[in-house]
Amino acid sequence: MADKVLYLETESQDPAFNLAFEEYVLTNRREGAYLLLWQNDNTIVIGQNQNAEAEINRAFVEEHGIHVVRRTTGGGAVYHDLGNLNYSFITDLGNAEQLTMERFTRPIVEALKALGLNAEASGRNDILVEGRKVSGTAQRVTRDRILHHGTLLFDADPSMVAGALNVDPEKFRSKSAKSVRSRIGNIRDFLKEDMDLPAFWAYLKTALAGSGLEQTALTQEELAEVQALKARKYDTWEWNFGRSPKYNMTNKRHWPGGGLEVRADVAGGVITEIVFYGDFLAVQGMEEVTETLRGCPFRAEDFGAVLDRFDLPKFFGAISKEEILETVFHVN
Repeated sequence: MADKVLYLETESQDPAFNLAFEEYVLTNRREGAYLLLWQNDNTIVIGQNQNAEAEINRAFVEEHGIHVVRRTTGGGAVYHDLGNLNYSFITDLGNAEQLTMERFTRPIVEALKALGLNAEASGRNDILVEGRKVSGTAQRVTRDRILHHGTLLFDADPSMVAGALNVDPEKFRSKSAKSVRSRIGNIRDFLKEDMDLPAFWAYLKTALAGSGLEQTALTQEELAEVQALKARKYDTWEWNFGRSPKYNMTNKRHWPGGGLEVRADVAGGVITEIVFYGDFLAVQGMEEVTETLRGCPFRAEDFGAVLDRFDLPKFFGAISKEEILETVFHVN
């Protein structure tokens, strides 16, 4: 890092706000080296080129009120909670030919080693402690500036991590970049002397910025721009789900009224083709329903609104609207 580091905190646990804050600093604060430390509350953050639906366990996400937000950097999906601490480095690009992850992961690794941990950078973008992943990182270049950010698993709930990202691999067929699940660990479990997350936050801020740390803040005008970016981008279904690459989805369930299987092609978050199969006792052909569903956004509320136009027992027999949505989206 540079001799002088400008330090910012988002003062928010809202993932949409935090990602908008980070993007604003990257694209509008064009001089100086910045360090941001921040937290998201119960969130899956997916990579820019990923299929959101194929990365999340929809039923688990709905049940636990987990946010799903797409970031502007590549890599895989990660789960954030308040046991995580996220960091962002934003600085001049420098020599693009010498651009490596190691430039930014080294300070994190050294900070963990100074706490007595056996930390190392691994693969393209992971940091391991004793063979377990404690950090995943990604980066983005915008003109002559670079953003490098990562999450540090300090005291995260492993059951939430596993549940939120546990997706049936047979449900989706997509050319999008899929996450590779690694054995994860919490930094706190490896510490020789225990500390809580606020103490770790304070330590990391000093370790990464050193004596050159200068606390700063965005102006009220800049914060208004962050809120505007949040509203038009990170809060929207179009950004978080609609940008998903083309994919094929299939699922089947057995209900008292019969078995139901759905297969759908989705592009840009919109249904391009859909068919239903099953032994349910329909009295009318399905063509009218499937034709109306073409062009419908692939989200439960829009799908349900289309179903409301029809006398469903004619098409699905004793299978209810709720059971159809459960089959398609794994939600009640």
